[in-house]
Amino acid sequence: MNKIKIMSEDLANKIAAGEVVERIANVIKELIENSLDAESKNIKVELIDAGTKMIKVTDDGSGMNKEDAHNCFLRHATSKIYKTEDLFFIDTLGFRGEAIPSIASVSKVTLQTSEGKEGTRIEIHGGKVISDGISDARRGTIIEVKDLFYNTPARLKYLKSESTELANTTSFMEKLALAYPNVSFELSNNNNLIFRTSGSGNLLKTIHEIYGSSISKNMLEIKGNNNDFDIYGYICKPSILKSTRNYITSIVNNRVIKNNDLNKIINDAYHTYKPEDKYPIVILTINTDSSLIDVNIHPTKQDIRISKMDVLEELIYDAIKNALYKSLLIPKVEIQTKNDDNEIKMPEIKNYELPEEKFEVREEQTNFDFTEEKNEEIKKLELYPCGLVFGTYIVAQNEEGMYLIDQHAAEERINYERILKMLSEKEIKTTDLLVPINIELSPSDYLKFQENMNVLIDLGFGIEEFGINTIIIKTHPIWLLEGYEESQIRKIIDLVLTMQKKFDPVKFNDRLAATAACKDSVKGNTNITMEQMESILEKLVKCDNPYNCPHGRPTIITFTKYEIEKMFKRVM
Repeated sequence: MNKIKIMSEDLANKIAAGEVVERIANVIKELIENSLDAESKNIKVELIDAGTKMIKVTDDGSGMNKEDAHNCFLRHATSKIYKTEDLFFIDTLGFRGEAIPSIASVSKVTLQTSEGKEGTRIEIHGGKVISDGISDARRGTIIEVKDLFYNTPARLKYLKSESTELANTTSFMEKLALAYPNVSFELSNNNNLIFRTSGSGNLLKTIHEIYGSSISKNMLEIKGNNNDFDIYGYICKPSILKSTRNYITSIVNNRVIKNNDLNKIINDAYHTYKPEDKYPIVILTINTDSSLIDVNIHPTKQDIRISKMDVLEELIYDAIKNALYKSLLIPKVEIQTKNDDNEIKMPEIKNYELPEEKFEVREEQTNFDFTEEKNEEIKKLELYPCGLVFGTYIVAQNEEGMYLIDQHAAEERINYERILKMLSEKEIKTTDLLVPINIELSPSDYLKFQENMNVLIDLGFGIEEFGINTIIIKTHPIWLLEGYEESQIRKIIDLVLTMQKKFDPVKFNDRLAATAACKDSVKGNTNITMEQMESILEKLVKCDNPYNCPHGRPTIITFTKYEIEKMFKRVM
């Protein structure tokens, strides 16, 4: 007796549903993508109990005739591709012909659709047609999915809580709305509106409609292009970072995708503007020839392959870096006033004589406008050092207000840019170690270090192999802090060992300079003289980015004169 048999259509659809429909958000994704492929301008999603009881998607797209309405429930029936070559030039979101029959096999589906003439209504339960008739002639499609996984209880139990499923759906629809700012999206659950976008076509306005004004007014536009890619979008200022990567939205040819390489390059571009455990808000739109991407690698079509990734990464990195550099801004602190009844113990006040020298710090003011993108203006501020508080913060003032400068963060920035400049010089100055440093490595680390040893040799380190899994350092570049050579060299070697296979000298030098700058900077809780304060400020204002240390912390914040006078009730 033959053991190998052909599956029934129903069984094949249920198996496909396991790949395509993992959770409620997947169902909604497939339905909305069909609406977008039908060129809908208004898409409404209504849920009952987060979609566990009902999902209803209404659109005003092109709709279907009676024959297409029936065919869409057949496995591998599609209007998107017809021959093998079409796989390499896919411009639509859907193309497999698997989603609708898979969803219909594990739920109760009602479809109403029309091209603007006679409408069609089909009801299917568990993959079987229950009714087939006529509906109204409203152009577009309404598809209703009830009791998802009712006939596959094993799949039903793997759904998360309603709140989790709703959060996943909302997050996906937010990203889709950002990918299609020209389409109006509406999402509701149990008749409660969750969000709605206007479909204005203005991406910044869509950001405002989804994330609110506190985020939209702190976004920076990015643009870039080369022979293969055009990129456009918005990135956040370092003042509104998040604790999760979920706010990074990558869109390739109108498709919301997940790509770890893109996330990494975005994170790398923010390297000296943010702490390691914070992540930016980014909406990045990438347009390229469809022949350069492969969307046929996963049933959900969210994971894709991109050709010429190195070219794209460089374009994104430069665009983000340039936008951040042009938008540097001193954070302002709002001072909360206390009740009149509070007693304040007056401290002893020491007078500082203001030095005659004055320093300038650039501040950028941002005007937020949906309809007109205004260039941000940088104005010069005169800044006078006054003294030191807590052995850590330099106090400075001008007619606009008072400034606090973190002496360690400021010196880190100064040293970082100094070292970075030295690393870029053709002739690197070196010095000999009085006592050579031996460093033992594990066998695997030793092999990896051998592959990248020339990176450090080119930067002025005198390195030789010295026995089994051991290296010896005899010389080093002069920017290493005297007395801390070994600890710094060990950190630098760790940095080499974490390098990617494809070495990027710009990123490596950036991290190397940040690592070395920390040790070489004055620490907090260290009293410094007025002359040292003046020196720090003088060097800080000459930096390319005087507002953040290499690890992303702010170097300077301001208390406006108005806020201080408000605290003392000089103004109301």
